[in-house]
Amino acid sequence: MVQKYQSPVRVYKYPFELVMAAYEKRFPTCKMIPVFLGSDVLLHNVSDDGAVQIIERRCYLAIDAPYLLKKIVGVDQVCFIQKNSLDRRARTLNIEAHNESFSNRVLIQEHCFYSVHPENPSWTCFEQDASLDIKSFFGFESTVEKIAMKQYTANIKKGKEVIEFYINELLSEGVTYIPPWSDSEGQTNPVVIGNAASGMTRSSSAGETCDVSITVSPATQSALRPRMLGSGSRSSLDLGASAGNIASEVEDATAKLDTDYIQRCLGELTPYQESKLVQLKKWLQDTHKGKIPKDPHILRFLKARDFNIEKGREMLCHSLAWRKLHNVDRLLSTYEPPLAIQKYFPGGWHYYDKDGRPLYILRLGQMDVKGLVKSVGYESILRHVVSVNEKGLRLCEESTKRRGHPVTNCTCIIDLEGLSMRHLWRPGIKGLLRVIEVVEANYPETMGFLLIVRAPRVFPVLWTLVSPFIDERTRDKFLIYGGKDYQGMGGLVDYIDKNFIPDFLDGDCYCGVPEGGMVPKSMYIATSEEEIDKDRSPDGPDNIYHTAYAVKDFPHEVLIQVPQKGSVITWDFDILKGDVTFTLLRCRHAVSSQPHEHHVAGAAGGVGSMQYIDKHWTVGIDVSIVQPPLVCRDGDSIQGSHVTNQAGSYVLQWKYFDSAKGSFDLLSTHKSKVMYYTEILHSEQFKGSMTSLQSCHSSFSQLSLTNNSAHSSITHSSCPSR
Repeated sequence: MVQKYQSPVRVYKYPFELVMAAYEKRFPTCKMIPVFLGSDVLLHNVSDDGAVQIIERRCYLAIDAPYLLKKIVGVDQVCFIQKNSLDRRARTLNIEAHNESFSNRVLIQEHCFYSVHPENPSWTCFEQDASLDIKSFFGFESTVEKIAMKQYTANIKKGKEVIEFYINELLSEGVTYIPPWSDSEGQTNPVVIGNAASGMTRSSSAGETCDVSITVSPATQSALRPRMLGSGSRSSLDLGASAGNIASEVEDATAKLDTDYIQRCLGELTPYQESKLVQLKKWLQDTHKGKIPKDPHILRFLKARDFNIEKGREMLCHSLAWRKLHNVDRLLSTYEPPLAIQKYFPGGWHYYDKDGRPLYILRLGQMDVKGLVKSVGYESILRHVVSVNEKGLRLCEESTKRRGHPVTNCTCIIDLEGLSMRHLWRPGIKGLLRVIEVVEANYPETMGFLLIVRAPRVFPVLWTLVSPFIDERTRDKFLIYGGKDYQGMGGLVDYIDKNFIPDFLDGDCYCGVPEGGMVPKSMYIATSEEEIDKDRSPDGPDNIYHTAYAVKDFPHEVLIQVPQKGSVITWDFDILKGDVTFTLLRCRHAVSSQPHEHHVAGAAGGVGSMQYIDKHWTVGIDVSIVQPPLVCRDGDSIQGSHVTNQAGSYVLQWKYFDSAKGSFDLLSTHKSKVMYYTEILHSEQFKGSMTSLQSCHSSFSQLSLTNNSAHSSITHSSCPSR
């Protein structure tokens, strides 16, 4: 397979003739490039008028390779053939090089091109590309490819440094100006060597150096000094820093990236990353005539696929098709949020973080997920989220221009104060996963940091549900604060200026983000309640919850093996029928992985409960009580977690509780029904302490969401997190 490398345009802020004089000083040897051992001239042709000069050289390079590889190939150096074609009239230098050594096994071709800057004749552009085709190399093909890439990267980094070194050397020798070629009288124009005012001159023809007497005025010398790209040239910002509308009409289909623009507007990239960006943009210019994505947008997709150009191109093309299908480029100018979203969607933009990233606030704990879905539908919510992302890209563009350095992503604060079981409504979770899918596919690398604050007891369950659908690179940007850990050093002030911390997070800044709240049922669209809630059946095929029975003398137990100290056991359960006591125990002995099964009529599979703890074990000797027994009544919803202080076997236990003990009840069935979910998490997923993730007892049942008393259920919640 042929590997190709292409570098962005490098701009020397010196005239072409001065750069050429500096380039020639690299030969026959270059003290600044140790691996360049020397060169021999094989061919030197000059046109009759001296305007065109062709030089062919054999160059010797030391092999920067492992000793074993050099021993196998039997050489310490390799030869390259380099052909330079200098056209003084057109002010171009074309360089073609290929390897002479091992050419039957490895073919390396390199092409370089010097030319006058298209918008500033006092500057010089340099372009470079190369290809590598390894046919066979003693079984070291992969090693040779890495060496070649390493050498190519080193050449790119060193090349500009070498040219500028020799330019400075020329300037120190008094060579300040070399006039462009002129056809008058068919001879070359003078070159100033030494002090121009000294009167020492040399003349030449057919490419030989000549001295002339020339006086350079101070004003001319000032004009020849390097100048920054400014009003005299179209700023590179116009090439594509805009992000709100990712596709734009391209004035020049051959517009190329230059290194200064990349550093100023896109950030620091390695030569390899620059090469992939240049290649992908060129492919888009060739295939998307007249309209291509802007550079920051292209770069995001390459980053998302680790600069694998094939995968990045595929992801980008799918996204471009999606944008075209849904007319996303015009969304910001045409979208008007529905009234329910305007009033009850608790999210909005709020100033910037310390690095200039746009800051988005989402008060997820105050969102009535079910009410919004029933009022506007899934697609309207998704469309609103897309508009938020589009606005974020536009704000990044504005921040880039205002601050003078690349701002390519946003920061988000998600406030979970008020998060409860109502947010785990199954259709709502499915809608959230759909939103994550769309954002991950079409807005990669737009998240700088995601700061989750006031994480309540139910959060580990929500995190476990959605985290597998979030890209690993994005998950690494999540910081989770429990309780009041977001306050003080190590909290929000590390990322956001304290003057911009919202007032509801104990800051001094007024935040105009809607507060959310319950959507009035008068805003609901006509949809069957049963149809929306049918996915919530605990026995559904895609449900993560399990059901079990706690029968008199036969509790239901769940065994959890904790691999290391600091792991977090989380639980979430509803009491569907009867009363129970819930306890968390740690076993001091080995526990059989084959529990005793107690069969209950009507239970799924016939098995109603399972027991791991031997009836003859004694508390304090065989088992320890980690979480004291908690009496849970019919209809209760319980969420909690425990940070383990040692590894081992832990058991969650639900026991039947006879609330009518002491009285005779003919209708008592002596069994209770529980719907539960458990998970074990690693503590490093959380920022700060776990004080906010302790056990919670609430009389708010997720099952009550299916009736018309949702408001009263929330009002009577005894969960401290509410």
